[in-house]
Amino acid sequence: MNTAVAVSSSSETPEVGALIRAHRLRIGMTQRQLADLSTISVRAIRDLEQGRARRPRTDTVRLMAEALRLGPRARAVLEEAGRRSRGNGLGAAPAELPAPPTALHPAVGRDTEVGVLVEELSAPRAERLVNVVGLTGVGKTRLALEVAARLHTAGMPVLWWDGSGAPSEHLATAPEPVRLRLSALTAGLYPDHRDHREGAGGTGVASADGWAPAADLAALVGDGPALLVLDGVPAAPGRLDRLARLLRDYPGLRVLATGEDPWEVPGERVFLLGPLEVPAATEPGDPQQAAVRMFLHQVRRVRPEFTPDRADLARAAAVCRGLDGHPAALAAAASWLVVCDLAALCGTLDADPAALLDHLGGHSSGRIRDALDDRLDRLPAGPRELLDLLCDHPAESFALADLLSLTGRGLPDSGRLLRELLLSGVVRAAHEVDGSRFRVLGIVRAHCRARKAAAAR
Repeated sequence: MNTAVAVSSSSETPEVGALIRAHRLRIGMTQRQLADLSTISVRAIRDLEQGRARRPRTDTVRLMAEALRLGPRARAVLEEAGRRSRGNGLGAAPAELPAPPTALHPAVGRDTEVGVLVEELSAPRAERLVNVVGLTGVGKTRLALEVAARLHTAGMPVLWWDGSGAPSEHLATAPEPVRLRLSALTAGLYPDHRDHREGAGGTGVASADGWAPAADLAALVGDGPALLVLDGVPAAPGRLDRLARLLRDYPGLRVLATGEDPWEVPGERVFLLGPLEVPAATEPGDPQQAAVRMFLHQVRRVRPEFTPDRADLARAAAVCRGLDGHPAALAAAASWLVVCDLAALCGTLDADPAALLDHLGGHSSGRIRDALDDRLDRLPAGPRELLDLLCDHPAESFALADLLSLTGRGLPDSGRLLRELLLSGVVRAAHEVDGSRFRVLGIVRAHCRARKAAAAR
């Protein structure tokens, strides 16, 4: 078969779209026929031929060459054009890397967690699907923002999708074309989600069900490693088959999700995010300790003139212990310093910790009570019964062995129940030299008791 095609008088390799169009017209094939033979969508073919898409993925070029039945020489020319369009064959991303949103507040006390996730998502054998789970308000979004920012600084394109619909504390940076393509991609994963936009259909390798994300990703992030953040997702995607296909068809993609529950799917790396570490009861208040630093940061947002003395630091440490270092709870407590001083705040904390969960400024963390209600209501019967027992138990901490006598169950059943409570975020672990111990979060214990008292009235 004679596959010589005159495309351009230039000595340079022609653009890949021009080559595809010339080969298609030479053999009298329509774009629809080429789409059917190659499994590449008509829209993707049209965008390539018209120059709107200039960085086709390697698989896209291969499928086109096979559908056009190119000989070795013509195929080599087409593949070279594809490599040149992606940046000298290095899989380069677009000149302006898609960036994550800009955080409005500093990340406090999460250096270890950020370092672990950055390493896992950027390593040669990177984790492909990381799910950060934890109680509402514990800082999952802020952690994801910091991880995404560091990966982006290192040269990785980042696509960010907010699935929560809640008021955000970051500034979106994605331009409209990026948001439209990203909306099409996520609408395929969450077809019933409210962010689905009609007319924002994707391009790429078309499947039997019409979802075709590959070329959209290639146009947005190139052919190399990229991060897709699904922030605040309510549950696993309604189309897990599509998520699996996305990861399979785009080998460089890493997905970082944040939510309240694991998805329990193959390949998922569950990353449990607990509250910030708090000072021990015997330790003085240290302004560099993670939870204390977070609390003082929130205090200065409502009282910029605040300069803590030694007594204030001790009280700040007590607040952090009473609220378990939970970032949203610390922000809510700090908001009360508009109407009271730190000593009075500590007194309220001793009398009724749940009273401090309402943010005076109408901040999103003011929904802590609602979030706790939702979390407790969604617990399965077994873990919920165990939580009730633990909240009524006088001991503040316990070991796994203690559960055996408390529940009357065997080790496997007790271990599974404890794991459920840990992953739900209502229990935190302390792994020490002499063994692991666990405790119900103070705000959860106080809220459970308040619910029980309200039900009894």
